[in-house]
Amino acid sequence: MSEKSIHFGGRTLARCQALQLLFQAEATDRTVHEVLEGGDYAISEGPLDPFGEMLARGADDMRGDLDAVISATSSNWSVSRMPAVDRNLLRLALYEMLEVDEVAIAVTIDESVELAKAFGSDESSRFVNGVLGRVATKLENGTDVIAEARALAAKRAEEKAESGEDDAPEDSAEAEGDTESQADDAAESPESGE
Repeated sequence: MSEKSIHFGGRTLARCQALQLLFQAEATDRTVHEVLEGGDYAISEGPLDPFGEMLARGADDMRGDLDAVISATSSNWSVSRMPAVDRNLLRLALYEMLEVDEVAIAVTIDESVELAKAFGSDESSRFVNGVLGRVATKLENGTDVIAEARALAAKRAEEKAESGEDDAPEDSAEAEGDTESQADDAAESPESGE
């Protein structure tokens, strides 16, 4: 994960630190709790902000549900095929949107788009904005996005079992259209304005 020489402060810095912790945990196949307990974590600016630590721990604890929401919301783009920065940034933002009431959803999306610009690829900010915008719309409509995602995952598993499909990765058919799918996710967002 490379930083494009941008310096953050306040809660933006805390989110940046949380993203770095999630990225490190995934890259080393550990939990955020293990990374923090080991004391061998690296953040671009320290000390570790308590808000950033709370976000990282919370997103890591809910990873399964957050990934299900990402999968259900991101058409034609499986979680495993996403760039690691995008995937972890979406986890972080979704956790904040779902569990941190004192921060407005629009603020979380704006901050996440800025982090995507700083740490992601050229397409990351549009992609992150698109996925989060669709989740925000569902939340505004009163949808329980976690329950919806779990139901969709169960339906997909049932369909897969009924069809007798093997255990091939769900995203194998997507390998050729990844860039187009990512662009489609960004373009479909009601929040996309870039």
